[in-house]
Amino acid sequence: GSLLRRSIEADRLSSLIFFGPPGCGKTTLAQVIAQTTKGCFEQLSAVSAGIADVRRVIQDARERLGLYSKRTILFIDEIHRFNKTQQDALLPAVEEGTVILIGATTENPYFEVNSALVSRSRIFQLKQLKAEDIEKILQNAIKDPDRGLGNYQLKIDHDALKHLINTSAGDARIALNSLELAVVTTPPDNDGIRKITLEVAEQSIQRRAVKYDKTG
Repeated sequence: GSLLRRSIEADRLSSLIFFGPPGCGKTTLAQVIAQTTKGCFEQLSAVSAGIADVRRVIQDARERLGLYSKRTILFIDEIHRFNKTQQDALLPAVEEGTVILIGATTENPYFEVNSALVSRSRIFQLKQLKAEDIEKILQNAIKDPDRGLGNYQLKIDHDALKHLINTSAGDARIALNSLELAVVTTPPDNDGIRKITLEVAEQSIQRRAVKYDKTG
């Protein structure tokens, strides 16, 4: 993250694409870069945004650069969901340096993103999180009172925690959402402690959907 930040601030990078499975930290990494640079951060989801949204953000970025000499970091989640017209609209802004593009995708960008955009981007492939990574994330969430569940008095059984880790299949989002659901739906006992058992964990985590490729 710090290396990417320094490269962006030195104008050595104009487009990045993070490629990896769900819940491996693509969006989080983009936010870390944005928070540690001096640029303005704009975010779009390719699932819901249209060509008008892209053009609006680029126009705002162009005005911001001209008036205040401030660069704009444009993060586009699920960038492979943009059609060719939407992706082509990004090219001039990337080439001119109007925006620093950070795209995130769960699909191989060499097949799902326009070759013209890929050729102007640096591709970073993120791997599926390991069990020990998920455990560390959950433990941090349990202890953190500001961004996690640290304000709750919790007792989580070892087998319950392991179940959340194992069934999340490397997806930190699933693990965190399941942990939060388990905590907020478990009433405290007479001592004010919420006890998360294996049964509670099993009820809280969603069954992982089998992922198919285009041929089924």
